[in-house]
Amino acid sequence: MGLNLEQIPRVETITKEEFIKNYFSKQKPVVIERLIEDWPAFDKWNLDYINELAGEKEVPLFDDRPINSEFKFNEPHTSMKMSEYIDLLKTKPTNYRIFLYNLLKEVPRLQGDFKYPQIGLKFLKKMPFLFFGGGGSKVFMHYDIDLANIFHFHFHGEKQCILFPPSETKYLYKVPHALIAHQNIDFANPDLEKWPALKKAKGYITHLNHGETLYMPEGYWHHMTYLTPGFSMSIRSVPKKFSNFIEATYNVFFMRHFDNLMRKRKGQKWMEYKNKKAISRTNKKNSL
Repeated sequence: MGLNLEQIPRVETITKEEFIKNYFSKQKPVVIERLIEDWPAFDKWNLDYINELAGEKEVPLFDDRPINSEFKFNEPHTSMKMSEYIDLLKTKPTNYRIFLYNLLKEVPRLQGDFKYPQIGLKFLKKMPFLFFGGGGSKVFMHYDIDLANIFHFHFHGEKQCILFPPSETKYLYKVPHALIAHQNIDFANPDLEKWPALKKAKGYITHLNHGETLYMPEGYWHHMTYLTPGFSMSIRSVPKKFSNFIEATYNVFFMRHFDNLMRKRKGQKWMEYKNKKAISRTNKKNSL
């Protein structure tokens, strides 16, 4: 028995009014299959095009090692030229990923290849981040520090996305003072005897193909697996729910600084303490 996941609803196209009424207001995810067909990026964006424009850029890379006291959540593990990285993606499986990289700032020519959707949300115009991954690479289960509404556009290949709404946090073995679930959980194939609270969690799943758009509502947990080499771009809109705005403010201005301070003071013991707490708190909440 696996996770309790239902398919994310799909629409080919959608109007602003339909999106606001059926998905944004209800805080439900949706895949929009043809939202960006009029973007130049829809036809142009693939690994070869990125290599042509950005091959000489030195890019930060992350692998799948667990977060520890040595590396912060968003601190890269190594770097290489984009051309070398794309060659790696094309030739063999790799766990190296590019995470939260503002390539459009580094290569302004790319900015003319997309436009912000007229979908009823006000997007943050300075934060279109790109994400790259090799076939089989994974992004661990987490939610974003600013609890934003996210539009996630996928290019070149296929990507699996598993989502959980904030209501399911109590089942996900959330690590305290962090934005992640316990990293020993394999959400692609979880051991439900070892992690019994996951049996109660109700989430969503989909596979994104080139040119498809995933809407992830405020504070949604997400776990991404690159089924083939590819890349995605995300744009964001600030949370509209007041409690989420307050939590996002706390995360940005207090939580992450407190966590970094404790890493410096206690090192790996702090990480081990948090992981143990993730298990004990979850089991206690669910009387396990």
